Amino acid sequence: MVTQKDIAKEIGLSQATVSLALQGVTDGVIPGTTIEKVRKAARDLGYRPNRVAQALRTNKTYTLACVVPDITNPYYPFLVRGFQSICDISGFDVIVVNTDGKREKELNFLNLALQGKVDAIFGVFFNLFPIDFEPLIKKGIPAVCLGPSTANYPDGVDHFFVDGSFAANDITNYLISLGHTKISMIAGSGGPQIERVDGYKTAMVEVGLTSSTQLSEEFSEQGGYDATQQLFARGEKPSAILAANDLMAIGCLRALKTLSLCVPHDVAVAGFDDIPASELVTPTLTTVRMHQQNIGAQAAKKILNRLSGSESSLWRTGPFPYEIIQRNST
Repeated sequence: MVTQKDIAKEIGLSQATVSLALQGVTDGVIPGTTIEKVRKAARDLGYRPNRVAQALRTNKTYTLACVVPDITNPYYPFLVRGFQSICDISGFDVIVVNTDGKREKELNFLNLALQGKVDAIFGVFFNLFPIDFEPLIKKGIPAVCLGPSTANYPDGVDHFFVDGSFAANDITNYLISLGHTKISMIAGSGGPQIERVDGYKTAMVEVGLTSSTQLSEEFSEQGGYDATQQLFARGEKPSAILAANDLMAIGCLRALKTLSLCVPHDVAVAGFDDIPASELVTPTLTTVRMHQQNIGAQAAKKILNRLSGSESSLWRTGPFPYEIIQRNST
């Protein structure tokens, strides 16, 4: 079995330096080039950490939890992948858990950390309150939450965010710039709905246009299909539809086809998140790219720094960047 001592001998460093580099506990003392040299040697030699020994020595599980509302939503695998990519090179395992956006499940997975089954937690929580995180804060267990910019997480919980209101405002203005004056929005209930709908409505009001929204129960393809059908059933005749995520936008495309409407000639469609399918549907989907893989990676780095005690920054991180990706649906 390859040990840290073997790695140290192979590249001419001390075992202490190798240990710190592999754990990601450097506090800026070890150069990045040295860290990469250590990790490359570990990969080349086939080093595998002895987790049992590490746990006994450090009182850590070397396991982190990544909590998402819906693992079947293509937005979240990229978030998880970014998170795991950093954890892998730092010697931490990741367990991914799905909550279906339900409060009882979200609370249950917070308890993983409280029970000592994971060292820290990163996730998207739709139905938790600030008080729910107090037990984690009291135990000094790091938590990073990706949520709306308006979310009220307490000090002791890192809050990552993309400003969904600004993003929705920008893509609505993009549709307005194309000459659309009758723009409707479809959205699911909960999650990013409030911010994104607010940004859309603000953009419409700023130029003197009337907003029109249709909510569905879910941020899903079926939800988008149903919301679009309901929109037209109530007599709305938009020239453009903004969907609160790409799955809903794809459902919207399907509904418009059943209504014998051509996209974008009759109705333009735009979405959110830039999931892989947005480039595969016909027509290809204009959307907002959220860079979720980078967000996941930054969340992992934040947690590892909190665990090592090298992080002393503020608890609020963002806004992360976004960009409008123009494709054939508009």
